[in-house]
Amino acid sequence: MKYITVLSWITLCISLCIFSSCIAQKQLIEGEELTLVSEKLQYYLYFPEDYDKDSETAFPLLLFLHGGGESGDSLPELKKNGPPKMLAEGKQFPFMVLAPQNPHKKQWWNVRAVMQLLDTIVAHNRVDPKRIYLTGLSRGGSAAWELAVQYPDRFAAMAVVCGMTPLPYASWINKDMPIWVFHGTEDQSIPFSESEAMVNELKRIGHNVTFTVYEGVGHDSWVQAYQTEALYEWFMEQQLD
Repeated sequence: MKYITVLSWITLCISLCIFSSCIAQKQLIEGEELTLVSEKLQYYLYFPEDYDKDSETAFPLLLFLHGGGESGDSLPELKKNGPPKMLAEGKQFPFMVLAPQNPHKKQWWNVRAVMQLLDTIVAHNRVDPKRIYLTGLSRGGSAAWELAVQYPDRFAAMAVVCGMTPLPYASWINKDMPIWVFHGTEDQSIPFSESEAMVNELKRIGHNVTFTVYEGVGHDSWVQAYQTEALYEWFMEQQLD
């Protein structure tokens, strides 16, 4: 009688284990889904004066990413800062300028969408693929760091103005790509220490980095940075191997 009771108990335990295993298997399933994410990007595209004079020449292109304040659906907002502002005021550049707009007021840049736009512009215009330059300010500066990580062999040079990025990104960026960083010491939106730490880490592991520090300047360090003529001369000197 005792033997039957013990046997029944063992059988019950085995049954419970099997039941529990079945439940666990139902909770953990395998799946697969093909996701499609689309993004509508408005943009400005600038052509140098000489673009139409020689139908054979391929031109450099500067990809500019604006800050959070210019995000949304009003494209003219881009003319408030950076190269778009300078172009609206009559500035002439020897390279093309692509300035997309982040449609989301409170979201980071969709860098994959930006690269799809860049690919389209390159495919349909005379762009020199070895002389594509990258720059961004504030939220756009942070996106520039991310692009440099995600697409390390795409840009000939990069300039970041008051942006921020995780330090581990430093080891993922192409060491052959020259970088110029600008930041104001009194920045209350993105602390100066963000750029300082990243620059120090990049230099420590052997990157070619220039760091321009604006003493006493706040978050709007882009005003001075993009008025630096040497920046554009520096861009034009860079080319992918």
